[in-house]
Amino acid sequence: MMKLARLISSVPTLLCCLGYHAGVSAADDVAMPLDQTTTVAVRRMTESQYRHTIADVFGPDVQINARFEPEQREGGLLAIGSAMLSLTSSGFEQYFGLGMDIATQVLTPERQGQIVPCVAERPNEYQADCARQFVSAYGERLFRRPLSEAEIDARLATVQVGAEQAGEMLHGLRLALVSMLVAPEFLFRVETAEPDPAVPGEYRLDGYTKASRLAFMFWDTSPDAELLAAAKSGEIHTQQGIQAQLQRLTESPRMEQGIRAFFADMMQIDGFENMVKDPAIYPKFNQTVADSAKEQMLKTIVDLLMVQERDYRELFTSNETFINRALASVYQVPYMSSEEWTRFTFPEDSERAGFVTQVGFLSQWAHPGTSSPTRRGIKIHEIFMCEPTPDPPSDVDFSSVQASDAGTVRGRLLDHMQNDGCIVCHQRSDPPGLALEHFDGLGQLRTIENGQYIDVSAELFGNKFVGAQGLADFLYKDPRLPACLVKNVYAYGVATQPDYRKRTYFNEQVAKFAENGYRVPELFKQIVNTPEFFEVNLPEMNESAVASADLASQQ
Repeated sequence: MMKLARLISSVPTLLCCLGYHAGVSAADDVAMPLDQTTTVAVRRMTESQYRHTIADVFGPDVQINARFEPEQREGGLLAIGSAMLSLTSSGFEQYFGLGMDIATQVLTPERQGQIVPCVAERPNEYQADCARQFVSAYGERLFRRPLSEAEIDARLATVQVGAEQAGEMLHGLRLALVSMLVAPEFLFRVETAEPDPAVPGEYRLDGYTKASRLAFMFWDTSPDAELLAAAKSGEIHTQQGIQAQLQRLTESPRMEQGIRAFFADMMQIDGFENMVKDPAIYPKFNQTVADSAKEQMLKTIVDLLMVQERDYRELFTSNETFINRALASVYQVPYMSSEEWTRFTFPEDSERAGFVTQVGFLSQWAHPGTSSPTRRGIKIHEIFMCEPTPDPPSDVDFSSVQASDAGTVRGRLLDHMQNDGCIVCHQRSDPPGLALEHFDGLGQLRTIENGQYIDVSAELFGNKFVGAQGLADFLYKDPRLPACLVKNVYAYGVATQPDYRKRTYFNEQVAKFAENGYRVPELFKQIVNTPEFFEVNLPEMNESAVASADLASQQ
C-alpha cells in the first residue's frame, strides 16, 4: 500500500512523462506537418469502449470496479463529445488505480501460462526476449497499432527495473502493463493521416485509424488481430479489403455489442444512472426496475432491428418486446415464464405501441413525482428527429403557470401556452408528450388524473393524432426519423458533428436507406462504404508551419 501511495503521489510527474498536462483537451489544436503523418483527431475512449477492450484483450473475467469521469454529450451523442473531453489529474489517478488493479488481476502466477508462458522458464530474473514479446503483443492490442522502438525500449527498461527490485519477472511486467494502460495512446483514440500514395498532395487515414473506426463502430471495442493485420498489410486501403472486413464484422456475434452501444448513446440511456422517483408516489420503482427498463429497451432494439432485421420505423409501432418479473408488475401483466426474461407481445387494443411507450422512455423523461409531456415531447424531437429545443428566454414569466388551478398536467400546459414567450417552443414540444399522458411518471397506464379523464388528443403542425397509437402512426410516417438516424450513424462512426455542407450526401444516404427497407445493419455498411466515412479533415497549419513551408520553398 505504501508503494501504491508513493506512485499515486507522483501522478503530476507521471502525467508529464506521458505527455499529459492536467486539463488538456482532446480537441486541442495540433500543427499539421507538411509531408508526413499527422494527428487529425484525438478522442477519449468511452466507458463502454474501455470495458469492452479490456475484456477482449485480457478476458471477460477481469473485473473493472471503478467510476469513470463524466462523459460529454454534443450534437446528441457522447461519441461526438469524446473529442472535447479532457483528462484531469484526478481522472488520471482513477485510471492509474484501475490500471494497477487490472495488471494485478491479469499477471498472476496462475494466469502466466496464458499471458506470458515464457516467464515460467526463469520466473525470478529479467528476460529481455520474454519482456519484448509481452510488450510488443499487448502494446499493439492496447495502442491499436504497433509500438515504436522507443516505446518498446521504455517499457523494457521498466520491466527490468521492476524485476530486479522485486526479484520477480511478473512484477516488472505488471509495471510495464500499467504504463500502457495509463498511456494517452490507450486512453485516447488518436487518429492519424498520411500522404496518399495514389493521389499526390492528398492525405488519407492510415490503416490503423481505419481499423479502429471499423472496430469501434461495429463492435464498440479496439480492433482485433485480423483488423490490425489488414491495416499492416495495406489491405484495408482496398475496396476488396474493406468488404472482407465488413462481412466479418457484421456476421460476428459481437455486432450486437456494437448495435447496443450505438443505440444506448443515441437514446441517451446513460440517464438511467441518475433517475430518481418519489417512493411515496411510485412504490414499485426501485433500482431493479430501472436496470430492467434500460435492458428492455436494448433487447427490443437488438431483436427487432438486428435479429429480425425489420424496418427501423417499426421500432415506433411494434408491440413486441421482452419483459421480466419486475417489469411485469409495472406493466400490470402476468409473468408466466420461469426464465429471467421472456418475449411478450402487448395486445393490439392496448395503448402500448412502440418504443416510446416502454417504461424506460416514459420514466426517464418524466419528473420524480409526475409525468412530463414537455420533457417527453422534447426528447422525441431531439433524439428521433435531431431537432433540439432551445432553452426558454430568460424573461419568461412563469407566475401564471405556477398559479394555474387546472386539475391536469394538460390543463397547466395549455395555460402555459398562453404565455407569448412559451408558445413558440411548447406548441412543438408538447403535442407528442400530451398523446402519452395515459402513462404516469413511471410509465404505468392510467386514464384519470385528479378525478378528471385525461384527454390524449394532440395536433402538431396540422397533423392530428390521439393517444400513443396515433402518435406511433405519426412517427412511422415522419421522414425526419430515418433522416435523423442516418445522420446519427455517420456522426457516431466518425465521432464528428456533420455540417450543412454534407446535406447532399445525407439526402443520398437517406434515399438509399429507404431503398434497403430501412434496415439498420445495412445502413451501417452503407455509411462505411462511402468515401465520406474515411474522409480526412486536416487541422489548419499554424503560423510556424506556414513559415517553414515558405522557407522550404525558397531553398
